[in-house]
Amino acid sequence: MSSNLQNDSAEEWISQAEAARLRGVSRQAVADLVRRKRVRIFRIGGRVLVNRSDIEGFVPGSAGRPPKRVLRKQP
Repeated sequence: MSSNLQNDSAEEWISQAEAARLRGVSRQAVADLVRRKRVRIFRIGGRVLVNRSDIEGFVPGSAGRPPKRVLRKQP
């Protein structure tokens, strides 16, 4: 989900550490979002920058495994 800097301004791209401070999570949590391709990234000089609006607007899904479906026997 890498992006092209020409389409966005430079202020739209922030470091993973800054993204973590904005969200109040660890840098590893942001790196996990990058690994799962949940946010847009821009690679420059060996660094990975993330899109600020993606981080600010990110809504996490429900945590954990979905519950098992129980099959009911028909009478």
